[in-house]
Amino acid sequence: MGAHFLLKPTTYMNLSGRSILTVKNFYKIDEIIVVHDDLDLPFGAMRFKIGGGHGGHNGLKSADAAISSEYTRVRLGIGKPEHKSQVADYVLHPFNPEEQSKLSHWICAAADAVEMLLTQNCSDVAAKCSLKGL
Repeated sequence: MGAHFLLKPTTYMNLSGRSILTVKNFYKIDEIIVVHDDLDLPFGAMRFKIGGGHGGHNGLKSADAAISSEYTRVRLGIGKPEHKSQVADYVLHPFNPEEQSKLSHWICAAADAVEMLLTQNCSDVAAKCSLKGL
């Protein structure tokens, strides 16, 4: 198994594709795994897929524009607000106390899933990480 890199861009999210592309080119990386929040999944859910649309997610739009959409995605559900007009505030607002109490478990599960994705395909990892929601 080769070297692995963990990147947390310091750019705005809607420019994160630039950081991904820079690191990808500098280190000559072929396989990318992007871990991101997903409004279409309930809080605590985790799903895996390769490629697909950005679903309005500005960070994924940026990544798609920079490296194409054919990368592995770890989708972490954050739920969604009652009204579409509240999305911007919702994604920037801190987790509520109940959600915060579950974050450590969720982050560990996501980290384990990413580690498994280094050697296994999405379907196998999904079967082992059946986190339907915390």
